[in-house]
Amino acid sequence: MIPVEVSATFLTSVGKDFVILLESLEDERTLPISIGQIEAQSIAIHLNKMPFPRPLTHDLFKSLIDESDLKFLRTEIRELKEEIFYARLVFEKGSETVEIDSRPSDAIAIALRLCAPIYVHEAVMDTAGIIISPDKIELSPAAEAETQPQECEAEAMTPLEALQKKLDLAVEEERYEDAAELRDKIENLTQLN
Repeated sequence: MIPVEVSATFLTSVGKDFVILLESLEDERTLPISIGQIEAQSIAIHLNKMPFPRPLTHDLFKSLIDESDLKFLRTEIRELKEEIFYARLVFEKGSETVEIDSRPSDAIAIALRLCAPIYVHEAVMDTAGIIISPDKIELSPAAEAETQPQECEAEAMTPLEALQKKLDLAVEEERYEDAAELRDKIENLTQLN
């Protein structure tokens, strides 16, 4: 199995599909996987530490795992059949290993929330892995900033800190409409406290 990390999530210009890129930690290959809009949003929300008023499905799943006697070990992208990727969530329960089928997008979103490794089977990477030069993918400055791989951190930002970080980035990138919306959210949040 090849360890990978999320290097980007973005909306393609052709077909308006979302794609997540899993970059190999062992060689130059990257595995692109088309994912749904909701899963792309969930991954982006987590990577960017955006505050959300209520738990998303993947956050709920993380909470259930945290409260159970299961230990989440890893996500595996295991198969590619007829252009469809198949994944598994791998857990430890006592002395036995438990594997649950999953869509890759959900499995990746859960692994990110649980700070667990993501692996791609060699046969899948051999079949669908590609080498991408940095100049081949053109991301908008905002998308590029939102898709950098993130380390799991012990301490999370408060919602106010996360919004302020987003506001600073929007101003720096001269995205003034986004900045105005973020400023309003910060003001509303400050008034609630």
